[in-house]
Amino acid sequence: MDIQLEKKKGFQKKHIPYIAGGVALLALVAWIIFGNHASTLRVDGKTLNIADVTYGKFNDYIRLNGQVQPISVVQISPEEGGIVREKVVEEGTHVKKGDVILRLSNSNLDLQILNAESELAEKQNLLRNTQVTMQQDKLNNETEKVQLDTDTRRKKRTFEQYSRLYKERLISREEFLQAKEDYEVAQKKHGLVTRRLEQDSIYRNIQMDQMEENLQNMRKNVLLIRERKDKLEVRATIDGELGLLDAELGQNINAGQMIGQINDLSDFKIEAMIDEHYIDRVINGLPASFERQGNTFRLKVRKVYPEVREGKFRTDLVFEGKRPENIRSGQTYYIDLQLGEPTESVLIPKGTFFQVTGGNWIFVVDKDGQKAYRRKIRIGRQNPQYYEVLEGLEKGERVIISGYESYKDNEVLILK
Repeated sequence: MDIQLEKKKGFQKKHIPYIAGGVALLALVAWIIFGNHASTLRVDGKTLNIADVTYGKFNDYIRLNGQVQPISVVQISPEEGGIVREKVVEEGTHVKKGDVILRLSNSNLDLQILNAESELAEKQNLLRNTQVTMQQDKLNNETEKVQLDTDTRRKKRTFEQYSRLYKERLISREEFLQAKEDYEVAQKKHGLVTRRLEQDSIYRNIQMDQMEENLQNMRKNVLLIRERKDKLEVRATIDGELGLLDAELGQNINAGQMIGQINDLSDFKIEAMIDEHYIDRVINGLPASFERQGNTFRLKVRKVYPEVREGKFRTDLVFEGKRPENIRSGQTYYIDLQLGEPTESVLIPKGTFFQVTGGNWIFVVDKDGQKAYRRKIRIGRQNPQYYEVLEGLEKGERVIISGYESYKDNEVLILK
């Protein structure tokens, strides 16, 4: 007979692992739902730069490094090419308008002058010979006309005489008609020859005028070539300082090639490179100033260049009023460029945190000074001292403005 064993009811040891797992699962769920998951990082509070959030006047300006430049620069480019024969002045020399800077030589130009002068002499000889020939032709034509006039008058008298004799029946009709025909032929011949001589005279005058015009053009051509030779002397076009001269003896220089520059030192300007962040705010006429030798010197923006290179754009500023004594090209001045009028704003000092956050967030220290929490903010304008805070901070709060490079994605800093 089989014996049936009755199962024991209630808590048994084998149930312990299941119960422990359930408790752990409930604890995990509770931590997920109710726990604080913000990542934290312990930092040494003594190494931090902590600043107060303030409310005050925000001066809308930026500080620039400006370099003194001549008010204008004139490029040196020879009008005629050639080989450098002589350097008359060196870089840094003060020159006057018209002073010779370089002397060039050009054998091809010399040959052109010889050819042009030879051709001019040949044309002048041809013109003189033609003038002699035409003068002789003119004399011959005048002689022919005199003879023709005499012959016509003679035949006219003969005709008139024969007319009277014929009326008196002293000569035959044939003799009268022959005298009449001779006179008529002489008249027609006189008219034809007269017109021919007139045409010849007009033709001679036109031919002479054309030859004289050609001769004048050749003379002008010779003068132009000689002027080109004069341009082998490269001269200063303004008063100033020879700033650069890229030319050596024996060097072949082309016409129009830029070989140097003359600095106009009658006045100066300040050239500054500005971060592209401000390109929409910098306009002509903005005021600027700098301190030097205990004096304040005022400037204004004269020209803003639209091209951006390596994150910066160029701006030229000119003086308003007095200039510093002993001002020189190449000097550096630290300039404050005013972008707008001062306004009352929430301010925080500038710091290296901006390089990591871009002004989008910052660590705010709690009242106890034990922790700092990450908070979103919005920064507007900036000047060399402060950031203007548009959202996220209030006066009296304290923020960490030193570098954030080691904080990574931590949201809470424990200050020890």
